[in-house]
Amino acid sequence: MAPAAPCLVLGLLVLSLCCEACKNVIFHVPSELEADTLVGRVDLQECLQSAEFITSSDGNFKVLEDGSVYTTSALSLSAEKKTFTILLKDIQEKVEKKIHVSLVEKEKKTPKTRHSRDTVLKRTKRRWGPIPSVMIENSLGPFPLQIQQVQSDTAQNYTIYYSASGPGIDQDPKGLFYIERETGNIFATRAVDREQYPSFQIICFATTPDGYSPEVPLVHTIRIEDDNDNAPYFTQDLFEFCVPENSRPGVVVGKVIAEDRDEPYTLHTTLKYRIVSQTPPITPAFSLHGDTGVISVLLPQLDRELVPSYTLLVEVRDMAGQPFGLCTTGTVVVKIEDTNDNAPSFKQLQYETRVEENRVSVEILRVSVVDLDEPGSPGSGAVYEIIRGNDDQAFEITTDKNTNEGILCVVKGLDYETAKQRILVIGVNNEAPYVLAPHSQQLSQSTCSVTVHVMDVDEGPVFKPCLLRLDVKECEDIGTAIGRYVAEDPETGNSEGIRYRIPPGQCNWINIDDKSGEVRTVRVLDRDLGEMRRGQCNVTVLAIDRNGKTGTGTIQVCIVPGNKNFPRLTQTDYIMCRDRKPICLTAQDGDEAPYSAPFVYRITDRNLASMWKLTPHDDNSWYLSPKSDIPYGIYEIPVSVIDNGGKIGENTVRVNLCDCVTPSECDGRTRQLSGGNVTLGLWAILAMILGSLLLLLILITICGCCGAGVMHRQVTDDCANHNLIISNTEAPGEEVMDHNIIPLQNTCDQGGYGVKTGEQQTFEMVKGRGHTLESVKGGGHQTLGSVKEGGGQPMMDTCRYSYSEWHNFTHPRLGEKVHLCRQDEEQKHSEDYLLSYNYEGKGSLAGSVGCCSDQHEEEALDFLDQLEPKFRTLAETCIKR
Repeated sequence: MAPAAPCLVLGLLVLSLCCEACKNVIFHVPSELEADTLVGRVDLQECLQSAEFITSSDGNFKVLEDGSVYTTSALSLSAEKKTFTILLKDIQEKVEKKIHVSLVEKEKKTPKTRHSRDTVLKRTKRRWGPIPSVMIENSLGPFPLQIQQVQSDTAQNYTIYYSASGPGIDQDPKGLFYIERETGNIFATRAVDREQYPSFQIICFATTPDGYSPEVPLVHTIRIEDDNDNAPYFTQDLFEFCVPENSRPGVVVGKVIAEDRDEPYTLHTTLKYRIVSQTPPITPAFSLHGDTGVISVLLPQLDRELVPSYTLLVEVRDMAGQPFGLCTTGTVVVKIEDTNDNAPSFKQLQYETRVEENRVSVEILRVSVVDLDEPGSPGSGAVYEIIRGNDDQAFEITTDKNTNEGILCVVKGLDYETAKQRILVIGVNNEAPYVLAPHSQQLSQSTCSVTVHVMDVDEGPVFKPCLLRLDVKECEDIGTAIGRYVAEDPETGNSEGIRYRIPPGQCNWINIDDKSGEVRTVRVLDRDLGEMRRGQCNVTVLAIDRNGKTGTGTIQVCIVPGNKNFPRLTQTDYIMCRDRKPICLTAQDGDEAPYSAPFVYRITDRNLASMWKLTPHDDNSWYLSPKSDIPYGIYEIPVSVIDNGGKIGENTVRVNLCDCVTPSECDGRTRQLSGGNVTLGLWAILAMILGSLLLLLILITICGCCGAGVMHRQVTDDCANHNLIISNTEAPGEEVMDHNIIPLQNTCDQGGYGVKTGEQQTFEMVKGRGHTLESVKGGGHQTLGSVKEGGGQPMMDTCRYSYSEWHNFTHPRLGEKVHLCRQDEEQKHSEDYLLSYNYEGKGSLAGSVGCCSDQHEEEALDFLDQLEPKFRTLAETCIKR
């Protein structure tokens, strides 16, 4: 390469514009181009990362692996732009990409004419700045060799400080360059290795004789131009590759890689590969791509059975493979991998063998095959199968991995009386599927025939079935008959004269009747004891005929799980702190499903059930938590756990309800309650006493105020305690204020009170905090009737209440009462409970018919004649009472 070529490359400012990846690239270049000139660089990785072949459609251009585009000869661009195509190929993936390259001539810059109004240019002093210097690597001299001259118009004395840039440089090479003090000439004292010092930067100082520096220090670059002094070398001493036999031409075998220490992207590092020789020296089997080093299959008939491996001597040469370039050779070994292109075949097509009847698990014959594929590989491993004659699955054939032979065995006893001879057809294949080679023909499966002669033998009794399974419930009584197991004489086909017994030393849970074969238990079967821990045991039974011939059978006794264990809580002592976080109770049951989980928990003590509640968590666990703000103390709660089989396990849970933040703070200093289950502190007892006294004082005050004129009446038998509220009104009907009605006072515990004072009677419904209809309406009195002020005497308002007022008063209180009445101990609603009734209409002109039951006299009953027909029967009943 001419020395001026790198300078020319630097002088060509290449501008690449990618219009679209893998489609079009434009380079702006001068109109005249010399050979080996860098035109531009294309990003090949963006287009195809795994490119193995990189070619150009125009021989005037070559493309390197890094995407650099060089000219191969001098050329000039015409007025039209020049185009060519870069082709990228990936042989393995069978992918091709194209990049269209266009060369456009650079536009020549025209000098700009200065306008008359432009500012006048000012004269400035010319700066000293020579162009960068170039020194040939390993130059032969003569030395000292002048490199460059630097001069200043205002200075006469010159000095330099220089530094080298390159790999592995610890310090500057002293004495390599010097400058003449008077002339500014820079000289090199010896040759330079570019691989050690690629370039130098020299700092030049210019001074006057009196020591003044009129110039800014000059940084001067000396580049070492590369000389092709390094031969390329392979990255490995030996390259080893594998390729399957019968591979098609073009299949990639591998890639050889070489490197060169000379300057990159030059002809000194442009490498070419070629195959020098092949061993064995037969028809060339592989090709080597000169630019990429990719080895591909060339011969379409690679046969491992003929040539198992090839050895290639490859060469790499720089200077793009020109004869004067430096070269190095390397070795490549290509192994041919075996494929199953040879089908196995039997050495013998017919076999004969003999076997006694009733013999099982016995080898009767070995067959062998011939296979040309690699021994021990899946392509030569034989797989035998019985194609015909084995409908009853009495025979089985396997492969001996050491000899590759087929072993024919009898797995079911043969019956001479049924068939004296059996003919089998055996086929063979390989473990790997058969691959049809290009030079071979389609082959059919190889087969052979085997004739098995069955020999007659005097047979003993035979159990049918040979294995009898008996399922027995756990904990059955001793002597329970669980089944019958008999054998037959194969000669006669009946069970006459056959006796049965169980040999000693076996599972002693059952016995068998020696004549009838009936099986009974001799012990209580328990899954947790002895041989029954696995849930079953096998018992061998002997059958002996009159001639002393013996047959064997097996009874498999399987225990069906029972419900014999009670569920138990895993933990019974707990500490509950002031946050009253629920406790998780977990139970275990030794039984198996369906006699274990899910469990159901119950609190058996009614008093404690009103204070504590249980809520389900999962199949095994429930949560225990207090229903209300119960006092602190120790509670012993009886909890019953019921398993899925209905078995109940009784447990006592001890809960220490403590005034603590964490369980570790609780010291247990509490007092037992009167019941022995709860402990109370001193302040709690004082609070209970003071509350009782206050309640007693309130009751005495009420009785003193309301005792005068109060009349008592016995509650009727049909009163539903704690549920119904006795009242003489059926609102929203009219108030029945008859002086003959006896007021009601004592009813159920949470019922209503009727009070009559003088001639006027007032009924008050008590529920919750004592609210009545008037209190809901906003009145001052807590009675059902409204009081009008007139003459200082209270008077009862006889007007009928509206439906909305009555509904707003009764609906929430009656609903709450009924809701509480229909709950059981565990806060669950019962199936049958009281229902609240809605408004039933205005009622009759006679008012409430409830007054009929309180009539003392027969007068004032004329209004009954005007009743509607549906009330006459009720009125007659009231009169009789």
